[in-house]
Amino acid sequence: MEDEDEEEGEPFRLPTAEEREEEKKGVSDVQVVQRRMRHCVRVLRNFKKLAEKDRSRSEYVEQLLADIASYYGYNDFLVDKLFQLFPVAEAIEFFEANEVPRPVTIRTNTLKTRRRDLAQALINRGVNLEPIGKWTNVGLQVFESSVPIGATPEYLAGHYMLQAASSFLPVIALAPQPNERVLDMASAPGGKTTHIAALLQNTGHVFANDANKARTKSLAANIHRMGCKNVTVCSYDGREFPKVIGGFDRVLLDAPCSGTGVISKDSSVKINKSERDFQLLAHLQKQLILCAIDSVSPESKSGGYLVYSTCSVTVDENEAVVDYALRKRPNVKLVDAGLEFGREGFTKYRGKIFNPSVRLTRRFYPHVHNMDGFFVAKFKVEKRSKVQTRGKVVNEAGVELPATEQDVGFDSEEDRPFIQEGKRKQMKAKGLRVPPRHKAE
Repeated sequence: MEDEDEEEGEPFRLPTAEEREEEKKGVSDVQVVQRRMRHCVRVLRNFKKLAEKDRSRSEYVEQLLADIASYYGYNDFLVDKLFQLFPVAEAIEFFEANEVPRPVTIRTNTLKTRRRDLAQALINRGVNLEPIGKWTNVGLQVFESSVPIGATPEYLAGHYMLQAASSFLPVIALAPQPNERVLDMASAPGGKTTHIAALLQNTGHVFANDANKARTKSLAANIHRMGCKNVTVCSYDGREFPKVIGGFDRVLLDAPCSGTGVISKDSSVKINKSERDFQLLAHLQKQLILCAIDSVSPESKSGGYLVYSTCSVTVDENEAVVDYALRKRPNVKLVDAGLEFGREGFTKYRGKIFNPSVRLTRRFYPHVHNMDGFFVAKFKVEKRSKVQTRGKVVNEAGVELPATEQDVGFDSEEDRPFIQEGKRKQMKAKGLRVPPRHKAE
């Protein structure tokens, strides 16, 4: 009936500031709030025609934000931040989607079984499932199950991993090739690591790192259960790479983030995030992405790629971090992530203008793709070029390099005695018999 009244254009008065304050003191009527939200959305869509006289657009937006915060249980700061990402009507769809749990999905472990065989085995146990979509050949969506899906004999034998559909995306984008060295910088609990190992067909070498040592227990357990034999588990702060080890063919950085894409799983995000949290996270992400870039070997014959991903939908943690990396490391460029769907990343947002190539990044939303909010960017790391300019050596960014980084030509004949002496010292240190000086090569 309320909807009909609105459609007939029955006047709906926007509360004044005093009335809103009064309403805050008591308990809001859910139906009134719901109706007011619908009305505000309708007015904002066609403001000139439907708005009350002497009421500004900002008043309607303010009222809508206050109602979203009270109806869905967000703090004012986060409602405003998320609302700015979408057109008005779509913003409501996004907040609504965060109230609904995402589908249960599993990833077939191709090291031990095929998806068809796994699906048949689980159907025989009373599980109702079907493939997730054409974009993955290993994913299955579980609709209902008469047995606990995380305790079947197939699960315990490592035939599949309980994993959100969005977590398949960064590994699909990374596309590791057999015999490559791969680093997963923030890997616990191991869904992406074991997916990488499966795509490598247990060849090459995967370094699974996680800064939280306590989480490496579940990581190691999953690696063993899934039968991955090419994985080394380590626990370093991601910012210590590549000092610890570098020269990887591919690196995956699924960065620590605010979790604004997984609110349906963790509703505490609604109230415990502030501006300071986003500043600190963005700072950490910028440090990590530079370390990840420096850990990739530009000389890699088959690789030289980095994938950066987050389970956040905010621009500060996604496009802003990617744009920062492009500015700080002129030897990297964004490439197509190889994902068939997803929305393009923002190249402009609230007065900020990013590198045009940022449109190659991909955004995923719960209300559009029925998976957790996610962001994926793929970089190609190339050799740093040094350009000679009037006797000075500068890099791509136009910064003069110190003498130690400049290419210096050697005169082999002039340096022969020093090279021979160096070889003699090395042989001595190894305990080998050192030939007389005139014979040393």
